[in-house]
Amino acid sequence: MKILFIGIGKMGLPMSCHLLKQGHQIRVLDPDSSRLQEAELLGLEIGNQLPESLEDFQWADYIFSSLPNDKAFLAVADQVAKKASKNTRYVDTSTISIGASASAADLLKNAGVEYLRVAVSGNNHMAAAANLTILASGTKEIYDEALPLLSSWGVSQFYLGDQEQARLMKLVVNLLIAQTSAMLAEGLTLGRLGNLAWQDMWQVLSASAVGSPILKAKSAQLGMPLGSRDFSPTFTVHQMIKDLELITNAGDDLGASLTQTKTTLDWMNQAIAEGDGSLDYAAIIRVLERQVGIKDLS
Repeated sequence: MKILFIGIGKMGLPMSCHLLKQGHQIRVLDPDSSRLQEAELLGLEIGNQLPESLEDFQWADYIFSSLPNDKAFLAVADQVAKKASKNTRYVDTSTISIGASASAADLLKNAGVEYLRVAVSGNNHMAAAANLTILASGTKEIYDEALPLLSSWGVSQFYLGDQEQARLMKLVVNLLIAQTSAMLAEGLTLGRLGNLAWQDMWQVLSASAVGSPILKAKSAQLGMPLGSRDFSPTFTVHQMIKDLELITNAGDDLGASLTQTKTTLDWMNQAIAEGDGSLDYAAIIRVLERQVGIKDLS
């Protein structure tokens, strides 16, 4: 299979490498020359980076993309609609708004390009380990055809419908991830105010009914003694704000109040104002500790 992969950042690069390991011919496009150099060292073929080039789009059986936001996605979708051959399969894995995805769907349909929305749940480490969860929507026939490719990224795949269901499901998942950090921030702050030991709280929570995979992952990262907590990012505050804005906008569009989630978004913005924007999104724990005057012993 000939695959053009557009956007080889922290998620796109490992995903494209997994496709390469399946024996497919992979060309990649990215505006970051350092990413292209890394891709070439990993055996990926570098496509023609000139914006007017048609060759790679015409060459590909499948075009994949992993992009940072609506603007980048819509620009690539427009290129695919204009440059790809009819009946090319376009698979986008970006976390974007439902509206942007629906707009692109109309554009691609008019161009005769088959469009599969594939949201992936997991971080870059999970992408490298081929342990992502795949959420797909679009034409069922195209999903079934693409499933062997998607399976290279993880063992869990879900087909959710023929329109934008995958986009919305990703937002639902990310809402719960963000709210887990908010829950931890409130609960751990309450415990510290009542003189519960930091490590004891993490041990109990991890063994309790609320000990979800995401909570246990945060326990491994943050559950060490005070003074050595690790807020290095798996997903930064800035990145989580982008997702929370997509989530709250979807809530406004669909008539869901999302009051708790909007409070979490406020805390994330406060983390940025206090200089923690480049830390892991769990840094909102520090926001709530500062609100009540707990000394920051990170």
